[in-house]
Amino acid sequence: MSPFGLKALHDFVVRAKQATYVGGGRALLPYRLGSHDLQFCEADWSYHDSYFGGSDFLGQEIVYWQGQAVWGMNYFGRILQPDHITAAQAGQVIKHCLSRLYQHGRFLGGYTDALSDFGYIDTNDGDVSHFQGKERIERSGQELYCLLYHGGLIQD
Repeated sequence: MSPFGLKALHDFVVRAKQATYVGGGRALLPYRLGSHDLQFCEADWSYHDSYFGGSDFLGQEIVYWQGQAVWGMNYFGRILQPDHITAAQAGQVIKHCLSRLYQHGRFLGGYTDALSDFGYIDTNDGDVSHFQGKERIERSGQELYCLLYHGGLIQD
């Protein structure tokens, strides 16, 4: 079992996600060639989100506790129907819906929302210790955007 507790980890991840991509957090200089990097720090915790791309993108989030990597998540998202949704529109829907999810103190799936005529659906299996899921945007029953994610605890 971790020395920090799963609830403390979960709550930190929610605050970090809320403060970075969704909250327009300050971007860092890229750690890797071509990456976009965001960071959030609080007491013994730090969170780093590093991703590549725009309309189709790949990324990784890592949480450190007292300087040691303890949790991570990988993700890949893409626009499936660029004639029906732009990357900018998808970003608006995602930021709007995720900010509302984070206000509920959650970051994992089992959540639906909408912005304008775009529906947002996030489903997952597991909990903060081990999970996998899918985030998608639909309109009129058509899936326009999809992101797959998975992650969990990192242990020696």
